[in-house]
Amino acid sequence: MILCSLCFTSLSADSNGSPVKILFFGDSLTAGLGLNSPEEAFPHLLEKQLSRNGFAVKAINAGMSGDTSSGGLSRLEWSLSSGFDLFVLELGANDSMRGISPDQTEKNLKEILSRVRKKNPNAKILLIGMRTFPNLGKEYRKHFEAIFPKIAKEENLPFVPFFLEGVAGIKKLNQKDGIHPTAEGHKILAQNLFPFFQKILRKG
Repeated sequence: MILCSLCFTSLSADSNGSPVKILFFGDSLTAGLGLNSPEEAFPHLLEKQLSRNGFAVKAINAGMSGDTSSGGLSRLEWSLSSGFDLFVLELGANDSMRGISPDQTEKNLKEILSRVRKKNPNAKILLIGMRTFPNLGKEYRKHFEAIFPKIAKEENLPFVPFFLEGVAGIKKLNQKDGIHPTAEGHKILAQNLFPFFQKILRKG
């Protein structure tokens, strides 16, 4: 994983001790589809791990199973109403599974980012990249996977190239559908993401 130092600025609990509110906005991967409890999903695991390391945070899981970037856009305002200091965008996987045009996905993701910044200009944003399946064709895959680094560069955002690293394609870490991580898989997702959050939330 690559950490872009120029993309990170520190974020910490405010002067009255209120925790940093992290809004995880995504699809079934964020929601924790198929797990026994939302507490087994990576957003809650990250909250616990960050807390153990001295960061005062509160995770808000706004994952919606089956969501595409268009679906996310349609429910965004309601999700933002709870307030947030750090917005984590994890959408796009369902777009690729449905063969939606990468250009449309890119447009939707950029509109989400625009509305997030309008709602809270001071909020930090973390973009999570996604990959797709080879059966969709080489050209589609290339075009789709290029969306995320392109947006990160244009929007000057910290960027996670692929947070399913070490989980995707590994049978024992995925449920029977071969797509959604098990509870053990989510632990690895949290570990993969931790360095990014640690840098965004670093003290000082």
